[in-house]
Amino acid sequence: MRKKLLYPGNFVSAWLLAAGLLLSGSVAAQNELEYVGELGVSVGTAHYFGDLNTRRALNAMKPSVGIYYRKYFNDYVGVRAHGRYMQLGYSDVYNDNEFQRRRNLSFNSNLFELAFQGDFNFFRFEPGSLDRRFSPYFTGGISVFHYNPYAYLNGQKYFLQPLHTEGQGTSVYPERKPYSLLSYAWLIGGGFKYNISRKVNVAIEAVYRYTETDYLDDVSTTYAGASAFPPVFNGQPSVAYQLQDRSGAVGTPLGEKGFQRGNSRDKDQFITIELSISILFTSYHCKF
Repeated sequence: MRKKLLYPGNFVSAWLLAAGLLLSGSVAAQNELEYVGELGVSVGTAHYFGDLNTRRALNAMKPSVGIYYRKYFNDYVGVRAHGRYMQLGYSDVYNDNEFQRRRNLSFNSNLFELAFQGDFNFFRFEPGSLDRRFSPYFTGGISVFHYNPYAYLNGQKYFLQPLHTEGQGTSVYPERKPYSLLSYAWLIGGGFKYNISRKVNVAIEAVYRYTETDYLDDVSTTYAGASAFPPVFNGQPSVAYQLQDRSGAVGTPLGEKGFQRGNSRDKDQFITIELSISILFTSYHCKF
C-alpha cells in the first residue's frame, strides 16, 4: 500500500492538487474589498455676506440641502460633484450702523449650485475598520450657481435684476451693464467624517465661497438718481424707483445720484454649514 502511495504518478498528482489548493486560496486572498465611492445627501444652513452684511454676522441663516457623489482615489484623497439648493437673504434692519439702517434695503434669493470639490483626509480613513473610521478633512474647489434676488413692495414680490435698480443699461449710466444671474465661486472649507458602519458615513462640513459677483444682494455701487427711473404712464413712481431707494420709509431719502449705495470693491460671499449622510459603494479589487 505504501509503495502505491509513493508511486511517481501518484506523488506528482498529490503535489499538483496541493498546488492548486494553495493557488486558489491565494487568488481568493488577493481579491480584496475596495471602497470606490459614496452617494450622499446634505442638510444644513446657508448665510450671505456682502454690502448688506459687512460685519459678517451670522444672524439670518437660511436652509440648504444637497446631493453629492464622491469618488475615492485612496484612503486620503477623493473628488466629488455636489449639487445644492439654498436660500440667501439679509436686511438692513439687522445692522447697527446708522447709514445702513437708514438705507433700509433687503433681499432674498433662491440659489442653485453645482460644485466640484477635492477632499483630503488628514488621517487615513478606512470604512469598516475600528481604528481608522474618523478623520478631519480639507475641501476646496469651484462652483457655478444661479441666483435671482428679489424683494417685496406692498406685499408683492419683485425680482430686482430686471428693474436695473442701479441704473444698469439706462441712458443715464450706459457703462453699467445688467449683471448676469449666473456666476461662479471659489470654495474652501473643511469638516469631520465618521464611519458608522461598513455601508454608511456621516460628516459635518463648513464651506466658504468667494464669489465673482457683487450682486447677490442687488447692491454694488451708487444710487442712479430719479432721472434713471421715469414715472409710469399715470404719473406714479415706478416699482424700480421705489425699490432702488427705500430709505424714505424710515427717514429722509438718501438716494441722490452718485450717493453711495454699496461697495463695488468687494465681491459677495456666502457659507454653508451642513450635516451629511452617505451610502458607500464597494468592489472587489484583484491585486495581481
